[in-house]
Amino acid sequence: MTRVEFFFNVPDKLAKIAELCDKAVGKGRQLTIFTPDDAVSHALQQVLWQQAVTSFLPSAKSDEVSSEFSPIVLDADGEQLRQDDILINLQTQHPPFFSRFRYLVELVGVDEADKVAARLRYRFYRDRGYEVKSTDVADSSS
Repeated sequence: MTRVEFFFNVPDKLAKIAELCDKAVGKGRQLTIFTPDDAVSHALQQVLWQQAVTSFLPSAKSDEVSSEFSPIVLDADGEQLRQDDILINLQTQHPPFFSRFRYLVELVGVDEADKVAARLRYRFYRDRGYEVKSTDVADSSS
């Protein structure tokens, strides 16, 4: 069964994704990041490429040939899924294909609209029997 984890009070989602990707790729894991659109995919790709001064996190959009070999795939429509390890959701709705992944990460910002949408996703997973872990980023940064 898919493990689900919510990170709440994330001030910068793209920076948090880069942090999570850095840890996961370092452990040999693969990630799909479900973005709301190509503009967010592009912005995220820029952040990943510039993650560290001496390295970058290799990523590709799902419709690029190189996505077959990339540990991080950015996908806005979910029609070309390449792996089933880790899924990071940036959309306001739950991904319809989330259960094929081993691990689902939901990031929740600090604004109220984002929190309201996240509560609905949280209930959706919980009501279907998924154990949901919650981490408050504001608590862990102090």
